[in-house]
Amino acid sequence: MTATAAPHSIASLHSAFASRETSATAVVETCLARIAAEDPRIHAFLSVNREFAVAQAAHADALAAAGGPLPPLAGVPFGIKDVLTLEGFPATAGSRILEGYNPPYTATAVRKLADAGAVFLGKLNCDEFAMGSSNENSAYGPVHNPHALDRVPGGSSGGSAAAVAAGMAVATLGTDTGGSIRQPASFCGVVGVLPTYGRVSRYGLIAFASSLDRVGPFAANVRDAATVLGVIAGHDPMDATSSPLPVPDYTADLDRGVRSMKLGVPAEYFAEGLDPEVRASVEGAIEKLRVAGAEIVPISLPHTRYAIPAYYVIATAEASSNLARFDGVRYGLRAPQSDTLAAMYRRTRDLGFGAEVKRRILLGTYVLSHGYYDAYYRKAQQVRRLLTDDFLAAFRQVDAILTPTAPTPAFRIGEKSDDPVAMYLADIYTVTANLAGICGLSVPCGKSRDGLPIGLQILGRHFDESTIFRVGQAVESL
Repeated sequence: MTATAAPHSIASLHSAFASRETSATAVVETCLARIAAEDPRIHAFLSVNREFAVAQAAHADALAAAGGPLPPLAGVPFGIKDVLTLEGFPATAGSRILEGYNPPYTATAVRKLADAGAVFLGKLNCDEFAMGSSNENSAYGPVHNPHALDRVPGGSSGGSAAAVAAGMAVATLGTDTGGSIRQPASFCGVVGVLPTYGRVSRYGLIAFASSLDRVGPFAANVRDAATVLGVIAGHDPMDATSSPLPVPDYTADLDRGVRSMKLGVPAEYFAEGLDPEVRASVEGAIEKLRVAGAEIVPISLPHTRYAIPAYYVIATAEASSNLARFDGVRYGLRAPQSDTLAAMYRRTRDLGFGAEVKRRILLGTYVLSHGYYDAYYRKAQQVRRLLTDDFLAAFRQVDAILTPTAPTPAFRIGEKSDDPVAMYLADIYTVTANLAGICGLSVPCGKSRDGLPIGLQILGRHFDESTIFRVGQAVESL
């Protein structure tokens, strides 16, 4: 068993640094030592920059020595998913086509962490261009689940989840296009947050599907996740889709409990295909919330069965468009020995992209092509509207919605590699929130007989992250 609790919470670190009980340098050295000891087996990190991290920690220690107020994340060790840019660090998106690329700018969410005093340990492994549900699609090798090294950590943000689960970082950033934060959080037994679309800037994110991508945090507990989201959320003039709505204090209502709250349980998420152990853990958590004073309300989200096909039409169509820029001309890999421009394009993309990325580009190009656009892409967008309407109707009845995060615990590495449809179905409970633009949270709610974590998903209204954190904190405390 490699998984361990994070060495500290953000609040405890903040207090310890302020009182000089410990130093940021000592905490960062502890994390770096754990990376050196554990990551050869887990492979969560694609790059580690010791010199940079120690220098940032020294700066936090200097602030603490000066005696003034510390920034909210001063000295807290973070890892960053490798689809987010950080100047001075490589950004590969888990792909050979970006091997050696060093971006000249930093993503807004990452910059906000830096402004809040965070320390960056390195960049984290992920499925290539965030396309995957197991982290087996990385061109640099799979990530292993710290709870069982023969199991996947989930994807695409598997490295981000595993780093927290193994105690190699206190918190991390990931991205979620169809479940890529929440499903790894469930598989690795940590907390993962899907913010409302537009709540966190996407500037500096290497895009997969621009109408679905979100940036969000992983942490060992709900309070830390809420703290990090409060730092990275907010309007950004560099992202036209970011919301101008003010950012509340997400930690303010964490301890209010769930008494008198109405929590919806959709029948469609507890149907055929749900693992019995997952069902038992999730239903057990729901029962504890009922005993704690919440009203459990049966609801229906009738268009859920269309979510996976609609998602894989929309997401692949947008991926086809976004990944057209990787052609060997401006940056990244360029195939050698190409006599013509067209040949160079073909060879570069053939050598640089992995099988899953090629599959999605081909599918997305097909559904956008002349004669098929209306039959597939337009129809999928109409289904997306129906799914959104389902949620809007449900939230007129309830304050939040409770579901399993994933239909099974973590599966074995290689178990689904040859069956793309089975792999896609691992996202059956998570893609709906991305399509509807709402927020979501995965919190641990139990373990299987084999000791594998199981997650409870809490879905909330647009820009109502405070409510899902409140419910998540109740689950954690129970």
